[in-house]
Amino acid sequence: MVVGEIQANCYIVGDGKTSDVAVIDPGGDGPDIIARIEKKKFKVKFIINTHGHVDHMLSNAELKAAYPDAILCIHEFDAPMLANSESNLSSFLGRRIASPAPDKLLVEGDAIRVGKLQLEIIHIPGHSRGGICLLTESDNGGKIVFCGDTLFQSSIGRTDLPGGSHSQLISGIKKKLLSLPDDTLVYPGHGPPTTIGEERINNPFLV
Repeated sequence: MVVGEIQANCYIVGDGKTSDVAVIDPGGDGPDIIARIEKKKFKVKFIINTHGHVDHMLSNAELKAAYPDAILCIHEFDAPMLANSESNLSSFLGRRIASPAPDKLLVEGDAIRVGKLQLEIIHIPGHSRGGICLLTESDNGGKIVFCGDTLFQSSIGRTDLPGGSHSQLISGIKKKLLSLPDDTLVYPGHGPPTTIGEERINNPFLV
């Protein structure tokens, strides 16, 4: 779902066999996200922020209120941003958004299980200190990675914000994402999906 005034991608992810789901980056339009969940009769087990910027966590509070047993997750380095409107950049939009405190602090190599689906945490700082990607597999064994604002189609995340580092972002992408198979599907935090192979060849930041 494309949500919020900054048009972030929110993903509702499950294994297709159970009703259990994780909601990745609920960055606005909370009632619409909840309506989709209720229509499909999903059970929200996790709410995952790929990083702490407002366009990826704005509706955390609404989802936690609707699904109090859902486990709110974010990388440990970005956890303080959730309650700080300057760090999460909501103050720059003229708002003071604070999220509930996270229930689980993520680190590199952690895995979140949703039904039979496993989401492996890949920590790639550079857009923010605690930016993460989530790696999983489809039923046919193909790899899928949810990248937040780390990697986009023909672009990368901004590195001029607090906690950003261009060198860290490029290094992390090349080491941890470009090592994945070319047919790995990439679902970014903004814009259309792509593949690792396409970005390896066509992304001007990675050549």
